[in-house]
Amino acid sequence: MTEQPTADFSVKPTLTGDKVLLRPFTADDVPVMGAVPEVCKYTGSPPGDLTPEQLRSWYTTRNDAVDRLDLAVVDLATGACVGEVVLYEWDAPNRSCSFRTLIGPNGRDRGLGTEACRLIVRHGFERLGLNRIALGVYDFNPRARRAYKKVGFVSEGIEREALLHEGEWIDAMYMSILAREWAVHRGHPGTGDARIHTP
Repeated sequence: MTEQPTADFSVKPTLTGDKVLLRPFTADDVPVMGAVPEVCKYTGSPPGDLTPEQLRSWYTTRNDAVDRLDLAVVDLATGACVGEVVLYEWDAPNRSCSFRTLIGPNGRDRGLGTEACRLIVRHGFERLGLNRIALGVYDFNPRARRAYKKVGFVSEGIEREALLHEGEWIDAMYMSILAREWAVHRGHPGTGDARIHTP
């Protein structure tokens, strides 16, 4: 019999790295997340679809959600919330879930997003007992794709013209990482004897 997950998404942990802290959202984080200019673009929501009231309602209820794990990404150098990481769509029988992240302008170009990805992926594999974590990333978000590859996500394919954004069709790349891959490189592919090959 395979080992079942040891926790669930109702547990909202605090995870600490060298550069970032992942923690449950507070009311003070809502204005920060609402000010991230790409919040609609990178989540595939229609522009202007998320009003300030909807954003407030969303982020102030994340800690009560039992079907997903939303954590704020806090820059340890400043103490400021700079984005989020999310595990969602948990498929318990198959020990898999989906993942996404969003880092605002104040958290970019310093490795915060990459470390945040490593922290939440480690939590998924080592604490929640997941076997597979998957994601989709739009073609106009190369920064996120680079961070995912650095952590060890492997490309699985392209969904062509998956999103109509401002009159232009955008492709989406699908990527995943497996527990057995994480066990080899722990979020640093290419640093050990075993390499993860990307098609």
